[in-house]
Amino acid sequence: MGKKNKKKRLGVVYSTNPDFDYDYSQPEEQDEIPANQQRLRVLLDRKQRGGKEVTLITGFQGPADRLKEIGKMLKTKCGVGGSAKDGEILIQGDHRDKVVELLKKEGFSDTKKSGG
Repeated sequence: MGKKNKKKRLGVVYSTNPDFDYDYSQPEEQDEIPANQQRLRVLLDRKQRGGKEVTLITGFQGPADRLKEIGKMLKTKCGVGGSAKDGEILIQGDHRDKVVELLKKEGFSDTKKSGG
């Protein structure tokens, strides 16, 4: 077994089962739900961030590429850094009002601001 196969085995180091066969298939991407049917929550989060505030957008359902695209647009419009992964978008700083406004312009009509 070459190194290429080992790197693809995410989460499996060794198995004592002689019948074990690693499944190389990738999980399927979710289909994107139309923007007007998505229920996004925009909140302020300070947990495990050294006291720094981030605007957290949760509830997105769809492919990771679209999530990253929305995250990039929000970061650009707010003029700050952040990240988009695991169905969440992080925007550095408290930009809840601006993010809600931008998401509504993008067609996410059921966007709720909470927390803080």
